[in-house]
Amino acid sequence: MFVSGPGQTFSVSQFVDPLIDEFGWSRTTISGLYTAGSLTAASSMLAIGWLLDRFGARIVLAGVGLMLGLAALWMSEVSNQLGVYAGFTALRIFGQGSLGLVPSSLVALWFVRRRGRATALAGLGMVASQAVFPPLIHTLITQIGWRDTWMVLGIIVWVVLIPVAVLLVRRTPESVGLHPDGAASQTTQAFEAPTDIDREAPVVHSTGDWTLREALRTRTFWLVFGAAGSQSLVTTALVFHQAAVFDSRGLSAGVSAAVLSVMGPVSLAGTMIGGFLSDRIPNRLLLVAGQIILGLGIILAIVMTETWQAVIYGGVVGFSSGGVITVAAVIWPNYYGRKHLGSIRGAAAMAMVAGAALGPLPFALTFGLTGSYASTLAIFMAFPALSLVAALFALPPRRREPS
Repeated sequence: MFVSGPGQTFSVSQFVDPLIDEFGWSRTTISGLYTAGSLTAASSMLAIGWLLDRFGARIVLAGVGLMLGLAALWMSEVSNQLGVYAGFTALRIFGQGSLGLVPSSLVALWFVRRRGRATALAGLGMVASQAVFPPLIHTLITQIGWRDTWMVLGIIVWVVLIPVAVLLVRRTPESVGLHPDGAASQTTQAFEAPTDIDREAPVVHSTGDWTLREALRTRTFWLVFGAAGSQSLVTTALVFHQAAVFDSRGLSAGVSAAVLSVMGPVSLAGTMIGGFLSDRIPNRLLLVAGQIILGLGIILAIVMTETWQAVIYGGVVGFSSGGVITVAAVIWPNYYGRKHLGSIRGAAAMAMVAGAALGPLPFALTFGLTGSYASTLAIFMAFPALSLVAALFALPPRRREPS
């Protein structure tokens, strides 16, 4: 459950100031290198998903751990912008990219009826690492310098992640003579992708295994792709520009920092509630609810003038983010089955990673055109509005009958 923790929370932001001090580069330059690395990493998610389908999570996670450790060691030796770009790319591929994709897909392979709650509980690993790594990194940078800190982080990944992957992870329950959900026999109730909305309760668990090519030909794939993918773009944009937005509303940088500390715990609440409800409520309707909540967060950002309103804003945005991310991880296997899940989720993850990288850009461009954060936020309401409509029509896919 906790395998996704190490590596997903190597906060690159904690190394920005040391890089500036070391090389004299501007903050804009480093941000550009990180964005370029993130976009490059996004294109690799499809390959990671294919490897997961081909070789299984045990081999892929062990390989990811090996490469992530090497990426950290690489960062300890960088001396130019090309080297930093390569390091950022590797960290995004094997860190947040792979460790966001592989463990959650592994959970989906092992659970069907309890898939939502299992996904939510697996998120505790990320929460634990978010609590441990930032202060650890800060202490290490202070005591031994940023280069040696990267070396220590690489060793931690090797010591923790690789043994866990090799010793504990198995490809599927069937590969070791078990059944999903720990059932004594294969009794999981499932449906073969109905299209009638009245048949969507209980929650659909497709018995058919769709290939990526087949999934791409369905309207549902692109509706879910859009409904879930925009969350990453909007949330990243809001967080990235939060200090400036708060300033425009007469709120201090201290309030902005405090609100960021609220988002994490409330995001966990969204993760847990979203995961448990995913086993009881049609997943597309949960995505609709997530977009409504995100829209309320944007409205709060437009009107807030008091600290308490800002805190509520942070809680709303954090809750929406945690819930949508969890539901999105569950809906893909529920709709398209388990056999080709890696490839299908890899394609979807490309949008998530790219959205996180590009999110701040359209926000900044819109502000440049309007000169007003209130107007920019109002325009950004289009993302949750369109995603809400997409989610509403994202009915379970149905295979075409042969003519």
